[in-house]
Amino acid sequence: MSTLPEVFVAFRLPPELAALHDAPVVLHLGDQPLDASQRARVRALVTNGIRGADAALMDQFPNLELIASLGIGLDALDLEAARARNLVVTNTPGVIADDVADLALALLIDRLRQVTAANRYVLAGEWAKGPYPLARSLTGKTVGIVGMGAIGRAVAQRAEAFRMTVKWHGPQPKPDVPQDYVADLVQLARESDVLVVACTGGAATRHLINAPVLTALGPAGVLINVARGSVVDTAALIAALDSGLLGSAALDVLEHQPQVPPELLANDKVLLTPHLGTATRETRARMGRMVVQSLSDHFAGSTPLHRVV
Repeated sequence: MSTLPEVFVAFRLPPELAALHDAPVVLHLGDQPLDASQRARVRALVTNGIRGADAALMDQFPNLELIASLGIGLDALDLEAARARNLVVTNTPGVIADDVADLALALLIDRLRQVTAANRYVLAGEWAKGPYPLARSLTGKTVGIVGMGAIGRAVAQRAEAFRMTVKWHGPQPKPDVPQDYVADLVQLARESDVLVVACTGGAATRHLINAPVLTALGPAGVLINVARGSVVDTAALIAALDSGLLGSAALDVLEHQPQVPPELLANDKVLLTPHLGTATRETRARMGRMVVQSLSDHFAGSTPLHRVV
């Protein structure tokens, strides 16, 4: 029997974790059924911020020691269950903010300048029939950011480079954030041309972007979500778009992804991307290296650098 530590991967192994195949571990992939003796030998669980790890998954492995998550989000990880089991939990912070912020600005630019819609116009042969309708400038617009963590700050930096005004909302003011803080989210939406959602997921922020917020954003307003799908009340969003109470939306995340409500698929006021926030070769490679390093540190008897529990 091998003396190498055994690791279970709870989701389809992505290219950025291919190094695990060459690591000094016995690797079990999520699509391979394990018997009781194999589960008993698993010492580490690798997951991501979407698949997460609940108590039921943890309980499959009686000798589990470590949960290493590919991603920064913790809302899909049952941290209380992990603490109860004295498990070490790690994630991959500090490497995703720039890519997620870049995507947020790409979505914002598209919604105001109508890049994808204009592309469809040309491809459909409509240009020869007349000019495309005028779009909207970024300069001088107000961007409201929900959540001023690393991603929110990176969005703010980019928006200000376009000479946009930035305001923000979160649980409380932060003395090191120079942009105007707005304590009331509905008020922030009312003062914003574009509302960018960049907060954490979980129960505390579920449906934070609801009907009153969307109504306050208004018929010319734009909603951008690069956070978690659960933060936006999808039914309220669909209703606001259909009624004209909200101008448009760009969503990189959805409540029940990868399932997409047909009302959103059929709505030309919506731009949808398949959770691309961290999906660059460079960032995913860094995230993968951090997961592998967490495993290496733990199995060597050291505390992993990016331990959250």
